[in-house]
Amino acid sequence: MDTKLIVSNPSIMMGKPVIAGTRISVELILEKLAAGETIEQLLEAHPRLTEEGIRAALLFASQALRADVVYPIVEGSP
Repeated sequence: MDTKLIVSNPSIMMGKPVIAGTRISVELILEKLAAGETIEQLLEAHPRLTEEGIRAALLFASQALRADVVYPIVEGSP
């Protein structure tokens, strides 16, 4: 699997990475999974979303975090 299902266009969702052909952002998928929603619940709530799209979003996010950037975590922040 690769991240070809993830696209970014300044005229769609202000350039946020989204699943190709939708307005479903990688950010939304990550937030919903982190909140405890299952893949099945995501698919039911978003009929244009596929399991392959969800997995591409997870792969995209993991690759984005591989960059040599330090993300300071401030105690007490959400």
